[in-house]
Amino acid sequence: MLKNTFISAILAGIICIALVSALPAGSGDCSIYGKAIDKSTNKIIPYASLVLYDKTNSPIATTITDANGDYCFKNIKNGTYQLSIYHKDFTKNKINNISVSEKSHPQVDFNLFSNKAPLATNDSLVIEKIPPPPAACEMMISSNKNISYCLKVGTSASYGWSSADGLSRQEFNTEEYDKINDNEFKEASKNPLSTFSIDVDRASYSNVRRFVTQGSLPPADAVRVEELINYFSYDYPQPKGNAPFSITTEYTDCPWNKSHQLIHVGLQGKEIALTNMPANNLVFLVDVSGSMQSPDKLPLLQAGLRLLVDQMRPQDQVSLVVYAGAAGTVLEPTLGTEKDKIIAALDKLEAGGSTAGGEGIELAYKQAKEHFLKNGNNRVILATDGDFNVGVSSNGELVTLIEKKREQGIFLTVLGFGTGNYKDSKMEQLADKGNGNYAYIDDLLEAKKVLVKEMGGTLLTIAKDVKIQVEFNPAKIKGYRLVGYENRVLANEDFNNDKKDAGELGSGHTVTAIYEIIPIGSTETISSVDPLKYQTTPKGVTGSFGDELMTVKFRYKETKDTTSKLIVHVVLDKKTPIATASENCKFSISVAEYGMILRDSKFKGQANYKDVMALAKESKGKDDEGYRAEFIRLVEMTELLKKQK
Repeated sequence: MLKNTFISAILAGIICIALVSALPAGSGDCSIYGKAIDKSTNKIIPYASLVLYDKTNSPIATTITDANGDYCFKNIKNGTYQLSIYHKDFTKNKINNISVSEKSHPQVDFNLFSNKAPLATNDSLVIEKIPPPPAACEMMISSNKNISYCLKVGTSASYGWSSADGLSRQEFNTEEYDKINDNEFKEASKNPLSTFSIDVDRASYSNVRRFVTQGSLPPADAVRVEELINYFSYDYPQPKGNAPFSITTEYTDCPWNKSHQLIHVGLQGKEIALTNMPANNLVFLVDVSGSMQSPDKLPLLQAGLRLLVDQMRPQDQVSLVVYAGAAGTVLEPTLGTEKDKIIAALDKLEAGGSTAGGEGIELAYKQAKEHFLKNGNNRVILATDGDFNVGVSSNGELVTLIEKKREQGIFLTVLGFGTGNYKDSKMEQLADKGNGNYAYIDDLLEAKKVLVKEMGGTLLTIAKDVKIQVEFNPAKIKGYRLVGYENRVLANEDFNNDKKDAGELGSGHTVTAIYEIIPIGSTETISSVDPLKYQTTPKGVTGSFGDELMTVKFRYKETKDTTSKLIVHVVLDKKTPIATASENCKFSISVAEYGMILRDSKFKGQANYKDVMALAKESKGKDDEGYRAEFIRLVEMTELLKKQK
């Protein structure tokens, strides 16, 4: 008991340190700073939105209060400003004539009054708290009969329920993850081809981090090794010419099995500056059902989308569609110059009711199509815990629906939130089939990473249906296995089939894949079929191909094309000791090793946390954003949890 308490205290301390580092800087780092307080209770107000206006009354910056009610605007030029604050539960407030200079960094505190007024956004949708329903409303089935709201769309209405204190109660953990079976070793002489779709999703890493920081080990099927690897950016060279990505390969030692070797493949997407990106037509599709009530769901979702709104340009436009028992449009297309209007619409959202996800998806795509930008980036951003339970809700039905919609030239980004009833398997499939990407938002810093720092990669696709096919030279390689990408493996025939869907690459995205290799001459046995009776088995390769280890082929389509292009890259037999391998190579290997330990993979060999941390520390590199340092702390926390268990 004492041991468990001690380790829990250590974990809590590490988490607290991480949270403190994320707090707003003091007045010395801020041009304008302050705090939001509830006037009636004197309590702090977290996640309130602030919009800063210049003297022409044009919005120039937005931010939000943190968990302690603090906010900070940095790098504001000298001048006079106005500052507005919004929160769905409080009256709007605005302070004028705020002066900023080298000697004046004002503290501007807000004392707000509670406002429990109903949400009214337009004539077509109203969400309001009401007494027991009139006969005109059809009641939805729920395990709790405390009716808290009514969602009305046009002439129809549906009801949902929440617990009496407004918080969602999860008595059982119903999180869902697809089963993952590790890729097996294949014999190069009989199976020389390996084909898979790229994957730029990073959701698994932040979800794993959520489990560990909350004091538990993740289920094995929540750990997708390729998503852990690709969570991090790598310093690969920018592509040259018109190619949308560059290719980098390395051949080195395998730290968890000394008789094996590793081949590291890295892609770097062309980075397009924000100013050069096409105009965005974004439809926020927000789940406001009862399962989204907890602070790590809808409130965090609202805070994250506010950060994205802050990055919008005058030519960008945003629509807002919500769904619970029914779906409705809360905000018609609104230009990026009207940030306060967009944020006000977000702040008015409240959660309650059942989840008609399919209906919401239909309406969001309809909205995106009606306001389609011919030369722009048209995208639906679905934000949910994935717990669809009304209408089209099965994985197969939703995937079919999304597959039909992607043909309209509208891409999909899926943002996952929450715990307890989180439906990871459903959301990963939707993003995959919707020509989009998938991220899990476990805190505000992750929202900033996905929606601000990596906005280009999240929102702008530069190449679609990107496939990789590797042909191994059986004269050099006895066996191989792809580390991760289990649910991205394709049939070899799919590589040349332009109708086969594959992964998308965003602006500035990096994609990393690792193959574990059994060299020729090894006495290790590989599971294989019996010798073929009617086929000729290759006996080796001679001639000019003798120095080639493998050939990597890439197929991709331009975003508006239906015909793919081919790139071929040859990897020579030039192995580098892992001690002198690049930081990119070594760090990605350390993350892969960590993932295999978490999964308790049968291929983990001698993998251990000590070696993972040593290799990660050795290859941490510049790490301006601190993500690699955070990974090292996460490995340390995981080892403590493992010992506790």
